[in-house]
Amino acid sequence: MSDPTPTLAPLETPALGTDTLVDERTQEFTDDGDHDRFAHYVRKEKVLESAMTGEPVIALCGKVWVPGRDPNKFPICPDCKAIYDGLPTGGGSDGD
Repeated sequence: MSDPTPTLAPLETPALGTDTLVDERTQEFTDDGDHDRFAHYVRKEKVLESAMTGEPVIALCGKVWVPGRDPNKFPICPDCKAIYDGLPTGGGSDGD
């Protein structure tokens, strides 16, 4: 019975060139939706409470989540900013 794999001859002369192989693969990172992440406006006491209890917070724009990332690494949510800018200044006598 004959061997079905052909016998390959070794290279006659080794490549001694100085060519460089460039790997041009593109990597896409999708880290749980970083492309749409923003720093949202939430009351400080609610963020602290969430850190202690693990309960989600609700941003001015309505987003509900458990904070866990540094908000300084993301742009400000345009909806939160628009809502915040539309709020009356000075706060009421009841602290709201």
